[in-house]
Amino acid sequence: MEDNVSRVKQDTLAFFDKRRELYPLYESFESKIIKEYPVSKIKVQKTQITLSNRHIFACISFMRPLKKSELPSSYFVITLGLPYPLDSGRAAVKTEPYPGRWTTHIIISSQEELNDELYGWVRQAYEFAENK
Repeated sequence: MEDNVSRVKQDTLAFFDKRRELYPLYESFESKIIKEYPVSKIKVQKTQITLSNRHIFACISFMRPLKKSELPSSYFVITLGLPYPLDSGRAAVKTEPYPGRWTTHIIISSQEELNDELYGWVRQAYEFAENK
């Protein structure tokens, strides 16, 4: 188990290699998720980090959901799978890939954006994924 934790940490650091300034922000998000949902699995891939229980409930990536001029200079995107379209100005993009599942991209560029509102949406995504 310890080896796996170490491996995920190394892979995560490599994922943030070209955007090191964002790693502490991500680390803050991840630690809150692990504390709230200790059975969560984290998988680091080339283009995203996935968080799952029975199914994926959140992804972290550097995708560009808006025009470059509309984005902060440094950010990552949290993508959540929800059972409804998120009615918030914080939702950069929301799509319904199939009936009853909405994929929502939220841009994160500061610690203040990791707030109760965001974690409430994460909880809903976690429960939606768990109960599918």
